[in-house]
Amino acid sequence: MSRSHSIISEVAERLFRDLAEPEVINRAEEGIWPDALWRSLEQAGLTLAPVPETAGGGGGTFADAVAVLHVAGRFAAPIPLAETMLAGWVLAGSRLGVPKGPLTFAPVDATEAVTFEPEGGLEWRLSGTAHRVPWARDAGHVVVLGEAGEASVVALVEASLLRPEAGRNLAGEPRDTIHFDGLVVGRDKVAAAGPGMGRHSLFLRGALARAAQMSGALERLLELSVGYAGERRQFGRAIAKFQAIQHYLAALAGHAATARAAVDGATSALAGNPEAAVFAVAVAKARAGEAAGEGAAIAHQVHGAMGFTYEHSLHHATRRLWSWRDEFGGESVWNIRLGEQVAATGADALWSLIAER
Repeated sequence: MSRSHSIISEVAERLFRDLAEPEVINRAEEGIWPDALWRSLEQAGLTLAPVPETAGGGGGTFADAVAVLHVAGRFAAPIPLAETMLAGWVLAGSRLGVPKGPLTFAPVDATEAVTFEPEGGLEWRLSGTAHRVPWARDAGHVVVLGEAGEASVVALVEASLLRPEAGRNLAGEPRDTIHFDGLVVGRDKVAAAGPGMGRHSLFLRGALARAAQMSGALERLLELSVGYAGERRQFGRAIAKFQAIQHYLAALAGHAATARAAVDGATSALAGNPEAAVFAVAVAKARAGEAAGEGAAIAHQVHGAMGFTYEHSLHHATRRLWSWRDEFGGESVWNIRLGEQVAATGADALWSLIAER
């Protein structure tokens, strides 16, 4: 980890530790916005970490954003941090102003599309539906990526113009449906998507963002499990002394470490050559997703019945892992992408394809 990433992670950890306490997370699931947490992150420049300073952001890199998202995942932060970072990055790259406050973007499903048609010379009319849009009801603006003929375009839409249909994922986070049919947006709020900022690029970065959050949540599972195993006593000694529990904890540590390593590798690949980073991001999302399932099972086995109570904070991490693993493509989606790339490369180039990453 570079010095800058270390510093930004330390700042993020301090803020999340102080302001993302379990009761804050529980209240957020009841619909109470964690205003103190959001304002503190915004003042620290973390909500727009990868956005240039000239556009009102933190002036960091996408690697800085990944470092913050890893910490956010460890603390189960109940805010649209990844969504705001990505939406701000698209806006800045497309030469649209980046507003303050929480942001989200749509559509998030690679199979869905929003179309733009000119309306009266000064406006655009949007058509289409986006499902499971993260945090739509809490966002101040929604960044919409769509097509105008053959061109990729971006629109900044005030959330007050929309009427999201409420939905939630397993973790209790908002995942809403937005119908854009008939929505009219002024031309000053629409621009051509910046270079490398189409829907494919956003989906790719969304997958890496979720993988980073999952790697943080896996570290939290390990931390909770090791702590509980050291405190819980059976037959006169801590259960951490039993060989079976030690094997469980070692396996969980392995899942957390490999997920983090895959995320770090994908982050480096994306910084070096975004067009060639698909392989590394596919590995990261697939590995983090598999680790999410295996790691959550191990953590609950170690905790026993205690881990299934709502009062214990273990559920904050596990429910998010179960939810995030399917967003921006689950393991099957990315494993298919890996298989396609390997098949296209050919058997003779397989070793170099793996070893050079």
